[in-house]
Parts: sequence; C-alpha cells; structure tokens
Amino acid sequence: MIKGNFHKLSPQMTSNVRVHGLLLWVSMGLLMPAGILSIRMSVKEERGSIRARMLSVLVATAGAVLSIKNFENSFNNNHQRIGLALYIAIWIQAIMGFLRPHKGKKERSVWYFVHWIVGILISLVGIINIYTGLEAYHKRTLESTRLWTIIFTAQVSFITFLYLFQDKKEYIQEQGVILGNLETITPDQENISQIQNHKDLLPAAPCAKRNALRNLFD
Repeated sequence: MIKGNFHKLSPQMTSNVRVHGLLLWVSMGLLMPAGILSIRMSVKEERGSIRARMLSVLVATAGAVLSIKNFENSFNNNHQRIGLALYIAIWIQAIMGFLRPHKGKKERSVWYFVHWIVGILISLVGIINIYTGLEAYHKRTLESTRLWTIIFTAQVSFITFLYLFQDKKEYIQEQGVILGNLETITPDQENISQIQNHKDLLPAAPCAKRNALRNLFD
C-alpha cells in the first residue's frame, strides 16, 4: 500500500487503463469533434461526418467493454459516473440518427435541434471526462500526466479555433473579394473618376443657340 488507500496497479491493469484512455481519447477527443467539424464545412461531407461519428460510437463502446470487463466499477468517483452517463448519451444520439425524419416534415427541425444539442453536449462532456480520466490515472499510478494534459489541451484549443473559424469563414472570404476589387482600381481610373465628379459640380454652360439669338436682337 502506497500513500493511504492507493494500491499499485499490476502491469496488466496499467496496460488496460492506458488502452481504455487511448480509446476514449480517440473517440471523444478526435472522431466526435471531427464529425461535427466536417458536417459544418459542407453538406457534401455528410457521409464522412456520419462515418466519423459511428466510428466514434464503436470505439467508445470498445472502451466501455474494456472498462466493465477489467476494472472495478464502483462508480465512487466523477470519472466513472460521467463515463456511464456518456455511454448512455452516445447510444441515444446514435439511435436518434437512425430515426431522423425526412426533409420537409415538421418534426425535422425539432429533431435537428435536439440532435445538435445532444451532440455538442456529448463532445463537451467527453472532453471533460478525458481530463478527469488523466487525473484518475495519475492518482492510481502516481505517474505524471502533465505532458498528456498539455497535448490534449492544445488539441482541444485547435479544434475550438477551427469551430469558431468556420462561422467567420464566409465573412473573411467576402472581405477578401471586396479588398481585391478595391486593389484593382488603377490610379488613372481614380483620376478620371475625380475629374468626372468635378465636372458634375460645375454650373451648366449657357446654350450656344440661345446666345446667338440674343446677339441678333441686341
């Protein structure tokens, strides 16, 4: 026994814990966000998004089976409790995907909103649970997880940047088009435009025919 209630894990158990963490990292920290980002990029990427999310469900299920089979699941810590809720939510989300109403039906908008909210929550809770898993691993093995925490934080930051960038992508592209159009105006064109504006401001010259008639009667 080391440090109170801590029991050193066997090499086999340590290996199982690492595989479990890797599976959940790939599922919740990589595939699920990738599915969300791909569908936001283009409707044409819908199939790729579905494949990424289904693969995420399968990988998460493999991690859950490994956990149930090899670990003591007393659910006395946040990581296990969050993980259980996460597994249930993942499968609810997957079933909702198969029950998607056809386009044009009134239920489609409600389904889309609920499906989107559940997907975002699963991704956020999954990311949080990866952090709690790293903390639990540190407590069980006394091994430092600082490097893995930094790497995962960098990954999450990059994914968040891409997510926010997608909202402004079209706006940025439009600004580039406007700027490009402004840059194509040459100095000669600008001078011609200024001369034309100056002419428009000058008073109109009297009619030549009217002056000729005035000379005849003077």
